[in-house]
Amino acid sequence: MECMSGLPVEVTYGHDTGGEVTPADRDDVSARLNAAFAAGDIDLSTYQARLDALFGAKTRGELVPVVTGLPAQYRANEPSLGGEQAGKPGELAPLSPAPRGLALLGGGAAAVVVVLIVVLAIML
Repeated sequence: MECMSGLPVEVTYGHDTGGEVTPADRDDVSARLNAAFAAGDIDLSTYQARLDALFGAKTRGELVPVVTGLPAQYRANEPSLGGEQAGKPGELAPLSPAPRGLALLGGGAAAVVVVLIVVLAIML
C-alpha cells in the first residue's frame, strides 16, 4: 500500500516512532479504521482490537500496527488552485479575464516605451 509521496502508508507514523500521538493523529487513524470497517475491509474483532490499540498508544510508532494493511486515505494537503470554477479531471478551466487595472498598467507601460523611442529617434 502506498501513499501519494510513494512511501508506504505506515511511514506516516513510522518515521517518528518516538513522537507523541496527537489528537489529530487519533482522529486520522480513527477515521481510517471507521472507513475500513464500513467498507468491510476489516472485521469487527480486528476493528475493536485496533481501536483499543489506537487509544492506548502513547507514541506514533505504536500506531504502525494499527494502520498496517488499511486502505490508503488520500487527502490534499493544500487547497485546490481551481477554486469553485474547477471542472472535471482532465478538463481545462475557462480563462478568466485579466483585471482591468493590470490591462491599463500594461498599456501605459507600452505607451511610455513608444514615447521614449520616439524621443531618442528625434535626438539622434
